[in-house]
Amino acid sequence: MKLFLIGSVLMIALSSCKNSSTEQVEGAKKIVDTAMYTTISFKDTIINFGTINMGEKTNILFEFTNTGTNPLYLTEVKPGCGCTVADYTKGAIPAGGKGNITASFDSNKSHPGTVAKNIFVTSNTSNGITHTLTFNGEIQQLKTP
Repeated sequence: MKLFLIGSVLMIALSSCKNSSTEQVEGAKKIVDTAMYTTISFKDTIINFGTINMGEKTNILFEFTNTGTNPLYLTEVKPGCGCTVADYTKGAIPAGGKGNITASFDSNKSHPGTVAKNIFVTSNTSNGITHTLTFNGEIQQLKTP
C-alpha cells in the first residue's frame, strides 16, 4: 500500500511538469523562461482623447518600444470593458523595434460624462509582466431641441 501511494504521488508530480520553456498563445509565444525577458517603454500610458459627442467612436493610439535585448511578445491585450476593442502589433518585436496598441472606443456602449477606461497588456517583460494603459475623456450628451 505504501509503495502504491508513493508511486501515485510521483506520477502526479511528473505529469504536472512542463518540459518546454515556451508555449503557443494565440499565435504569439508566451515566454516562460525569465532569461528571455526584455523591457518595454510606452510613449504614454495615459491618454486623454478630449471631448466627443454621445454616439461617436474614437481611436486612441498607444506607442511602445522594445528597449531590451530579446524579442518582445505581447501575449494578451485585453480591454477592461465591452465599449473598447483593442488591436496591437503581433509577433516578435525585435530589440529596438516599435509597435502600437490601438483602442477603438464606442461611446454608444458607455455613458455621458467623464470616462476612464483601461487596457491590460501582458508581455515577456522584466519591468512588469502586466502593464495598464488608460484613456479618458468627456462624452457630451446631445441636446434635443
